[in-house]
Amino acid sequence: MRPKTLPAAVVPVWVGCVLAWKLSGRFDGLLLLATLLGALFIQIATNFFNDAIDASKGADTGNRLGPQRVTASGLMSPRAVMKLGLLFLLLATSCGGYLVLECGWPILAIGIPSLFLAYGYTGGPFPLAYRGMGELFVIVFFGLVAVGGTVFVQMGSWPPEAVLLGAQVGLLSAALISINNFRDREEDANTGKRTLAVRFGPKFAAGLIWIEIKLAAFLGLFWIVWGIPELLVASLPVMAVGMRILWGVLTQAPSTFNRLLALAGLQLLLFAICFHVLASLSSAA
Repeated sequence: MRPKTLPAAVVPVWVGCVLAWKLSGRFDGLLLLATLLGALFIQIATNFFNDAIDASKGADTGNRLGPQRVTASGLMSPRAVMKLGLLFLLLATSCGGYLVLECGWPILAIGIPSLFLAYGYTGGPFPLAYRGMGELFVIVFFGLVAVGGTVFVQMGSWPPEAVLLGAQVGLLSAALISINNFRDREEDANTGKRTLAVRFGPKFAAGLIWIEIKLAAFLGLFWIVWGIPELLVASLPVMAVGMRILWGVLTQAPSTFNRLLALAGLQLLLFAICFHVLASLSSAA
C-alpha cells in the first residue's frame, strides 16, 4: 500500500476543502469523506498495480535502492497483488458513485480517467511512467484535478483559486516522483523504464526537482492577485524544506535519496498545515 505515498492523495482533498470553505463559508462532511476515501483508494490501487506490473516487466530488481516490493521479492504473487488493486478500484468506484449522485456528471469526467490511469500509469499499451510522463501525470491528477475536483464537490463551481492551489500541490507532489526517478535512474535505464531522469540524465533530473519546488513556492505570490495575500506565507515551509532537499539532490549520492523522499513528503504536509492554519486565522479575523 506504500503508506508514505498516501499524503499525495490526502493533501489535495484536505486543502481543496479548506479553500472551498474559505471561499464559500461552508463545507459538507459526507462529501469530504467520500472524496477523501475515493482519492485514497485510487492511490492504493495505483500502488498495487505498480508493484505487480513493475515486477512483471523486470523494472524492480534486487538492486533497487528504494523500499522492498512485495511482488518482486516474492512475498506475494502478481495475481494476488493485481486482485488487491482491483478491489481498491471497486471501493473507489463506490465512493465515486455517491459523488455522482450528489454532484452530477462532472464527477464522471474526473473519475473515469482517474480510475483508468490507476492501472495505465504503469500498465496498458501506453504506460505513462515508462514514457517519461510520470511528473506530468502527477501535476494534472494529484494537483489540478484532485484539488479542483474537491472544490467543485464542495462548491459546485471551479473558481480560479483552485487552479492556483492545484498547481502548487501538483508540483510539490511531482517532486516526490522526480526524486524517486532520480534515485532509480540507473536501474530504470537497465530495465527499459524511460523516465525523464533516464532520458536526459542526472543534471536534468536535479534541475527538474529545483523547478518543481521553486515554482510551487513562487506561485504563492499569486494569492496576492486573488486578494488573499496571507496564503502566500504557506510557501515559507516549501522554501525552507525545499532548500534542504535541493542541497541533498545536488551533493548526495542517489543511494541516500530515501531520506530526501521523506523530506519531500514532509514538505507537502507542512504546506497543507500552514495553508489550513492561515486560512482559518484570516477567516477568524
